[in-house]
Amino acid sequence: MSEPRFARNTGLAIGALLASSATLVCCVLPAVLVAIGAGAALAGLVTAVPQLIWLSEHKPLVFGIAAALLAISGAALLVGRRAPCPVEPELARSCQRLRRISAVIYASALLCFGVGFTFAFVLPMFSS
Repeated sequence: MSEPRFARNTGLAIGALLASSATLVCCVLPAVLVAIGAGAALAGLVTAVPQLIWLSEHKPLVFGIAAALLAISGAALLVGRRAPCPVEPELARSCQRLRRISAVIYASALLCFGVGFTFAFVLPMFSS
């Protein structure tokens, strides 16, 4: 397979990481700031970046988009994992390196999504 395909898979993994990072910004960051007593810092952050309010108000949409991107990225990584690497030694090393990088980025994205989901949907069920 050609190297651009593997670079595309890495790009998909990075896109999934960015989308799942939005779940951290919308849900985890405000909860952590308030929990450690930094409510004033949160107020200043919301004043500087008012888009955080929109992200928090549209949690299901943010998480839905992140989940869709994670699914697409995961499928592309699975298909790419089964594809053969080039025969040339330098290209083969590059191919293997990009596969490892993509896997690490994808795992990071899954972790971000899981933490964000826990803070946004699971923990609020226990606080009443």
